[in-house]
Amino acid sequence: MALIALEKPYPALVTGGSRGIGRAIALALAELGCPVTVNYVSNGKAAAEVVDLITEGGGRAIAVKADVSKEADVARLADAAATAFGPTGILVNNAAIAFQRSVFENTVAEYDETFAVNVRSAFMMTQAVLPGMRDAKWGRLIFLSSNAARTGGSMSATYASSKAALEGMMRHYAARLVDMGITSNAIAPAIVATDIFDGKTIPETDKMPMKRMGHVDEVAMIAQMMAANAYLTGQTILINAGRHMA
Repeated sequence: MALIALEKPYPALVTGGSRGIGRAIALALAELGCPVTVNYVSNGKAAAEVVDLITEGGGRAIAVKADVSKEADVARLADAAATAFGPTGILVNNAAIAFQRSVFENTVAEYDETFAVNVRSAFMMTQAVLPGMRDAKWGRLIFLSSNAARTGGSMSATYASSKAALEGMMRHYAARLVDMGITSNAIAPAIVATDIFDGKTIPETDKMPMKRMGHVDEVAMIAQMMAANAYLTGQTILINAGRHMA
């Protein structure tokens, strides 16, 4: 028996699933047999490539364009996923943006935009799929946080605070849904090699205990485990090369 396996192939939905960590998680959940809805907001070509990789491997997947910071788009995305594969059983709230700003450069406009994409979207997506999880008496909520929620990070106050808020949301759901067979957990990576860092200054990798950035597949492995594990809830799994220990 495989150490990581699902009792049945529950449908998965990954926001921001066309690239980076979201792409890796979409592919990893497909490996578990899950049909996957790959959400994207602008890069349709990249989303189609993820779908092709899944279908070429014998899986099922669709790509759905939606801005998950907008309520109408969230409802449309949730409906499209349910129409294609049935009620979503695994939701990965991965969509995020980040502005690199000094303390004195933070703006209210960027704060509002960051929270709309990083936090509000996760709330709306979760609320949209919860009724189906409740009816099935099974569900997995996975939130992509960041090491910045603990250390403040190197991006901005808006980014760090949005990720801390996301973890508070995760724990709220974990405490209140545990009797319904629904788990809620977060993954908090440190610096992972994705395009979110393109054009941005990041700390030198020689300051990392392992002297390198993380790989998206290393994060995706944790998402697989969270999807399969019924005894894990209310937890943030830190994957940061030992940069922050807990």
